[in-house]
Amino acid sequence: MLFVPLPFVNALLLALLFAILRRNEKSHARRLFLLLIAVCCLQSVLVGVRWGYGISELRFALPLLAACLPPITYECFRGLVDEERPGLFRQAAAPAWAGMILFLLLVWPIALDATLILLFTGYAAALLTLARSGADGLEEARLEEADAAFRAILLAAACLGLSAAVDLFILLDFEWSRGSNAALIVSSGNVVSLFLIGIAAAIAGRARTENVIRQPEADQNADTAATEEDTEIVGRLDDLMKAQQLFRDENLNLARLARRAGLPARRVSQAINRVRGRNVSRYVNDFRIAAACQELSAGDLSVTEAMYRSGFVTKSNFNKEFLRVTGKTPDTWRKTETSSAARTM
Repeated sequence: MLFVPLPFVNALLLALLFAILRRNEKSHARRLFLLLIAVCCLQSVLVGVRWGYGISELRFALPLLAACLPPITYECFRGLVDEERPGLFRQAAAPAWAGMILFLLLVWPIALDATLILLFTGYAAALLTLARSGADGLEEARLEEADAAFRAILLAAACLGLSAAVDLFILLDFEWSRGSNAALIVSSGNVVSLFLIGIAAAIAGRARTENVIRQPEADQNADTAATEEDTEIVGRLDDLMKAQQLFRDENLNLARLARRAGLPARRVSQAINRVRGRNVSRYVNDFRIAAACQELSAGDLSVTEAMYRSGFVTKSNFNKEFLRVTGKTPDTWRKTETSSAARTM
């Protein structure tokens, strides 16, 4: 009977994720996420061949590919924070780390495991730094999916940390039991980590929008109390929302909203947080739900049609936000409004 290692099953699932994201999201801005999923898929295949069929020669290829994973992961998610094209240093990060690992393999193999552990740990910390501003810090993420993209960053950081822990356990296993448990550790640790990184990439890839011209940032006071300027900014944004119906743009993100307001993105998010006490995503969704309620009260559209016309993309997020704003599901709200209208006639 043919033995099919678990990493091969994992690779198949990652390949399906790749195909789904590539088919539905053909944007240039999402190519790095596709690359990340492809790297995870290839790594999973190599793990399956190496540990499932005992092809020991792959012990040289695995660390080289593993060294590319953290910098590619970081560069993917950094693109959600700003659209600035990476400089030569960041573009060369993955091959540079692979070259370093190749050097250690040939010259100083005893330092290889410690270097990989530090590499994964360092990039996990870098991802957490990216996420320090929360969902509002993801200026290039579609507002409807900014919260999901934020959680995807945290998931990716946790997975890099898990990979570092797995490498440490493998190192200790070779010290204590000559690697007798290495295959089990890899299949139960690294494979799970690779799959979850692929999931995080797919979620964040869907949230990524095309680049826009960016307003220069300015240093702002981080006080939480709203100022007159904050109130004026939010009033300007309210007028834009009502007059130009910006919320109906399903690809609206913080950077685009700031561009239309002629303000730095950070200033926009600060003003909304201070005046309205919520993040930008919920601020925009309040307008979208109000528009959806108008559509539903007219009675001519289905719930799904009202959802799309008001700027939402996914039914799950629409239902969640509708319940948050109105306290009811869309169907229940429509029935209640219909009954109230009938009683007043």
